[in-house]
Amino acid sequence: MDIDTKRRALVGAILGGVATGSALSPVRSYLRRFAPLSGSAWRSATDRPQGTVESPHGPATLRYDDHGVPNVSAADERALYFAVGYAQARDRLFQLDLQRRLMRGQLSAVVGDAAFESDEFHVKMDFAGAAEATWRHLRGTDTAPVVRAFADGVNAYVENEPLPLEFGLLSYEPAAWTPADTLLMEKQISWELTGSFRTLRRATVAEKLGAEAARELYPARLDHDAPIVREGGDGGTAARESPPDRAVGSDLVEWLADFESDPGVGSNSWVVSGEHTASGNPIVANDPHLSLMAPPVWYEMNLRASDAGVRGVTFPGVPFVVIGENDAGAWGFTNTGADVIDFYRYETDGDRYRYRGEWREFDVDIRTVAVADGEDREVTVRKTVHGPYLEREGEQVGVAWTGHTATETTLAVHRYATSEGVEDVLAATRHFDLPTQNLVYADRDGETLFYVTGRIPVRTVDGERVRGDRIFDGSAGEAEWRGFEPFGVSSWEGFVPFEEKPHVRNPAYLATANQRVTDDPYLSEAYASPYRGQRIYELLDERANSDRPVTPAFVEEMQADALDGRARDLVPELVRAADGADGLQSAVETLSGWDYRMDRDSRAALLFAHWFDAFREEALGAAFERADLGEAYHPRDWVVAHLDGQRWFGDGSRRAAMVRALRSAVTTVEEEGYETYGDYNDTAAITHPFDQSFLNYPAVPTDGSSQTVNNYRVESAVGSSWRMVCPVGGESVAVLPGGNSGDYFSEHYRDQLRAWADVEYKSMTRELRGEETVTFEEARR
Repeated sequence: MDIDTKRRALVGAILGGVATGSALSPVRSYLRRFAPLSGSAWRSATDRPQGTVESPHGPATLRYDDHGVPNVSAADERALYFAVGYAQARDRLFQLDLQRRLMRGQLSAVVGDAAFESDEFHVKMDFAGAAEATWRHLRGTDTAPVVRAFADGVNAYVENEPLPLEFGLLSYEPAAWTPADTLLMEKQISWELTGSFRTLRRATVAEKLGAEAARELYPARLDHDAPIVREGGDGGTAARESPPDRAVGSDLVEWLADFESDPGVGSNSWVVSGEHTASGNPIVANDPHLSLMAPPVWYEMNLRASDAGVRGVTFPGVPFVVIGENDAGAWGFTNTGADVIDFYRYETDGDRYRYRGEWREFDVDIRTVAVADGEDREVTVRKTVHGPYLEREGEQVGVAWTGHTATETTLAVHRYATSEGVEDVLAATRHFDLPTQNLVYADRDGETLFYVTGRIPVRTVDGERVRGDRIFDGSAGEAEWRGFEPFGVSSWEGFVPFEEKPHVRNPAYLATANQRVTDDPYLSEAYASPYRGQRIYELLDERANSDRPVTPAFVEEMQADALDGRARDLVPELVRAADGADGLQSAVETLSGWDYRMDRDSRAALLFAHWFDAFREEALGAAFERADLGEAYHPRDWVVAHLDGQRWFGDGSRRAAMVRALRSAVTTVEEEGYETYGDYNDTAAITHPFDQSFLNYPAVPTDGSSQTVNNYRVESAVGSSWRMVCPVGGESVAVLPGGNSGDYFSEHYRDQLRAWADVEYKSMTRELRGEETVTFEEARR
C-alpha cells in the first residue's frame, strides 16, 4: 500500500468509526467529535519537512537516528533547547496539547460536553494556577531562559509547519506554548504519581463495612521482609491507628476516583556497585511502570551542548531528560508512595468556612468552560487556606497537596543533565520538591546512591505525630502543614528535612519496586505489594552470594523475569484445595507442574491470571455488593492473597472459594477460546487516544503480569513504559513500548514494539548519529 492510499484509508476509517472508551486515558472516550474530510485534515497528513529554521537563540543541528531519536547539538544551551522544543512539536505536538488541555480543563472546548466532568475537576483543582505560581518562582533562575527557549521552539514549529493529523480531524489549532505549560506538565506527572483519594475510600469502607474491615483492607504496613532499605533503616515505631471516620459521600468519592493516579502505577529500579560487577563499574537499571499508549508516555532524546552530553527520556512538554545518563553517571526513579495529600472537613455557613475560631470567606472564582457544539458552562472554584475545596452532590472536602505550591523540580532535573558526580546530584536533589521518588544513581567514580526525593509533610494532632490516613478537622487547623502556602511560595518548615529522608550512600546493591522504604510508619499511606521487590532482591542476593559477577546481560535477564510471587505463594494451596474436585483435574495437573512464570506460551499462567481475578471477586464481591462498593475500593493484591475468615468468605471457607474461583477461571478461558497466556496477554490494549485500529498498536503476545518484574497489566494497559540498563562507562541500552514518533506515517511510530514485547534492546549511545534533518541558524535581525 503506497503512503497516499494509506492516508486515505486512515482518514476514512477514523471518520467512519466510533471511538470507544478505555481505562488507559481519561480523554479517550471524549474524542468523538471529528471534522469532515477537509483541506486542513488532509494537509495534516503529510510528510514532515526538512531544511533550515531560524532560531533567535543561535545555531543548532537536529538529526534523527535509526530509531527516530532526535540527536540535537548546539554550542549554547538556549539554542539546544529551542531545537528540542521544535523536535518535540515535530514528533509529539498533539500529545503535548492534549495533556495541556486535560490539566487546564480545556478538553470540552474541542471534544464537547462529554469531557465536562474532567474539565470541572481540573479547573476546581487549579493545577494551572499552581504551574503559574511555579513559573513566577523560577523566572529568576538560570533554568528559566532555557524553558523559554524550549517554548519558543515549540511555537516555531506550530507557526511554520503543517499540524499533525489529529488537529485536522478535531478541526482546531493549538494555542501558543508557554513556559507555564511546561511547568504544568511537571504538575501532571506529579499528580499521576502522588494524587490519591485512598483516604476518602478508606473512610467510606469504614462507614459501610466497619473500622476493622477498613484496617484489614487498607493496612498501614504490609508484613513482608523486603523493604528497600534492608539494613540501616529506622527500625520504626508503631503509629497510632487513625480513628474511624465519617465518609464524605460515595458520589463525591466515585467522581474523584476517575481523576486519581492509577493504582497500578509503579516502577522497578536497582543499582549495583562495582564490587559485584564484571567490569568493576556500577550498573543502573530502571523500568518505570506507567500508562501505556500510542505514542508512548516517554520521549527519548540525545542532546549535546558544547562538551556535555545527556541521553534518556522525558515527558513531552518537558525540555530536560528525566531518566537517563550523562558523561558522568546514570540515574533512574521509582515512585516512593509517600503520603503528600491531605483532606479536611470544615464547618461552613454559605460562602464562609470556620477556621481557628473565625469565619472566613472562601476564595471564590467563577470560571467559564468552553464547550464545542454546546453552551459554555460555568465552574465555581473555591479555595481555603489549605487549598482547593471540592464539592459534589452536597458533599464537600478540602484538599492540600504538595503540588499546589511553587516547586523546584524542574531546576533539579535540569541540573542532573550537567552534573559531574554524586555531589552535584545530591545538590540538585535538594530542589526535587515533587513528586516523591526513589532516586538511584551511579557514576564513573564508582559512587552509588539511593535517596528519597520530594517534600514529605509532618502531621501533628494535640502535639502527637499522626499519619495522614484520615480526614482532618480543617476548621480546627488540625494536622496542617507548617510553611505550606497554596498557590504561593512555601518555606517547607513543617516537612521532613532533606538529611532525614531515607537514603543510602554507596550501597553494594539496592533495589526499589514501590515496596515500603523503611519501617517508618509516617512516610507513606500506600506502598505497593512487595512481590516485585522480593523477586529483584532474590535475584541480586543469589548472584552476589555466588562466584558469578553481575553483568549487563544478567540485568537484562532480570528485567525479563516473569515469575509471579502471588502464584508461588498461592498455587500450592490452590492445587491442594482443588485436587479431586469434579471437572478440575486437567486444570490441577496444569498448575501442579508450573514454574509460576507468566510466560506467553504458558497455559498455567493463563489459568492463574483469571483465577486470581475470580478469587478476588469470591473474597470481596458479596460484601462489596451489599455495601454498594465498586472496583475502585479493591485493596492491593498482597492483601487479597492473605484474606481469610467469615467476613470475606461468608458461610464458606477460603479453601472453597479458591475452588469456585478455579471453576470460574476454567469457564472464562473456554468461553474466550484462549489456549495460552499470550492469547490474552498481548499489546492490543496499548491504544491511541482516538482508539482506532489504524492508530492503535498491533496485538503482539508478551509476558508478565501486574506483579512480575517484567511488568505488564493487560487489563489496565499499565506496564514497563521504558526499559534502561546503564553500565557506567559501558554500552547502555534501552527500549520503548512502541516508537519515538507520534506521527502515524513515520516508520518510527511503532518500530520498537516487538522488541519491547520480547524484552530486547537497542543502543543508547551518547554519540550523535543520523543524517542532518533540520539546521537551526541565527535569526536575521
